[in-house]
Amino acid sequence: MKDYPIYLLPDKFDIDEKIKSEILKDYKRFGDEGLPDNVEGYILEKYKIDLTAEYGPFTIKNPFGKSSGQLSCNINQVKADLEGGIGFVVLKTVIAQDESQHSNMAEWTVKAPKMVVEEIFSKKGQKGYTITWKGRGWDKSFQDYLKFMEEALSLSKSSNIPVIPSCKYHLPNPGEVYDEKEYRFTTKSLLSVWQRIMGNVPMALEQDFSPTLSGSDRNTDQQNIIDWLINVPLNVKKWCRKGEIVLGLKLMNALYDDEFQVQMLKTITSAGCDADYAITFNRLFDPNKVFEGKKGVAYGGWDLSDRNLRVLSAFRAWQYESGTVKKDFSLSATGNINSGRLMVEYGLRGCCNGQIHTYFQLPQKNYRARAGTRVQKALHELYFNPVNGLILTMEWLRDKKGIHSENGLIRWQDIYTFYKKQNIFKFF
Repeated sequence: MKDYPIYLLPDKFDIDEKIKSEILKDYKRFGDEGLPDNVEGYILEKYKIDLTAEYGPFTIKNPFGKSSGQLSCNINQVKADLEGGIGFVVLKTVIAQDESQHSNMAEWTVKAPKMVVEEIFSKKGQKGYTITWKGRGWDKSFQDYLKFMEEALSLSKSSNIPVIPSCKYHLPNPGEVYDEKEYRFTTKSLLSVWQRIMGNVPMALEQDFSPTLSGSDRNTDQQNIIDWLINVPLNVKKWCRKGEIVLGLKLMNALYDDEFQVQMLKTITSAGCDADYAITFNRLFDPNKVFEGKKGVAYGGWDLSDRNLRVLSAFRAWQYESGTVKKDFSLSATGNINSGRLMVEYGLRGCCNGQIHTYFQLPQKNYRARAGTRVQKALHELYFNPVNGLILTMEWLRDKKGIHSENGLIRWQDIYTFYKKQNIFKFF
């Protein structure tokens, strides 16, 4: 497969010194005082930058969300995130079951809450962070999840910030059939809770193809994975009326080459797949690393963003060549989103938003802010960092690359739709 640039942006952003000074001033000020209540409104008024984004069917106030995991498994976490300024929250992944509580994927209900924040060096020598833990999906009862989901959706409705359930449905081995009882019971149960709180708003739902699938005893040969991508959406939507569920597939990084990752993207954007959007891509998997007595763990860091961006680049290049670049299919990014700069790199490949987990758990030394929650401290860096922040990066795109809308306003939407207007690899 032809190599494409992993990173399109320059190492240093050369922008107007006056604007750079204002960003630094805000960085210091909000680091001491905390972010303003309506930080998106402040950024729009002062910098003429509109951070409005999309997640699946929803308009969101900014592109930064919390991904499914250990940081979204209780109501206090969700409440703090919504109050802290997050764009959206994806709940911990529940494991599908039938009426009798039987689950074909029961091995993913592992109770192992311990997490360790570790430094990790990429193959190119870049230092980053990864979170290591043994746990997998939701480890309490399915009824507990429904109660948690209902409470979280009530907070979502009052705050107007999307909260999205996540599920791992039955993924059969070759020759096995999809367990209709699990798909029916789980889908109808989740949809019932959603509609009780959210009314006629379509339910956004993530199907989690977790990285641990790569190291499980399930047969994850390439054709079987492609079968999952085609048939899981069909089996989920079979149990609801048209338009009731907007389904996103959280794609794993399989233990195959980049060409297969591109093939997964081609599959889900084809006419034969009934998925509505995708999250690209879950963490990498190391089958040899041992943690807490368990061999084989998922990991992140710069190797993850290198691979994800490399694959997204190859996919967009294929779209240019095949003439399908303008087809609408929403993508969420995930993987080492540790700066506004990285978020823009994903945005230039057409990712509408970014899902973050590790960056909300870094050692305190990585945040300038002393006031606020972890999410607020992280958002402060993601927006206002004077070297790699989102405001600085978007200012450079407007000033040096002419990416903006009317009257000089630059919108986040201008960035994640830009690839449809230009061949980004030639433009940059």
